[in-house]
Amino acid sequence: MFDVGFFELVLIAVVALLVVGPERLPKLARSAGMWLGRGRRFINSVKDDIDREIKADELREILEKQKQINPLHEFVDDTKKGLQQIKTDTESALDVKKKKAPAAEDQNE
Repeated sequence: MFDVGFFELVLIAVVALLVVGPERLPKLARSAGMWLGRGRRFINSVKDDIDREIKADELREILEKQKQINPLHEFVDDTKKGLQQIKTDTESALDVKKKKAPAAEDQNE
């Protein structure tokens, strides 16, 4: 990005020393370092967030492809429907049997 060498840094330090003065230069350097650190942390956190989102999107795409390739979810859905149908048929058969049982007892009496 920026190509700053050793001599450029020395030149900047000398100019800062002349402009700001030796009394305020350490405080200025500390403040500049603090702001640079905050900026780097912010940029790194944004990069991490973007990377996490990209990985999440890639994972969603992979899962969608696997869902299309592997019809396991269709098998599970069909099995659930079949079990639900068996349950419904069993309940209706039990209801019919219960209705017939009192009618048979009435005829025996």
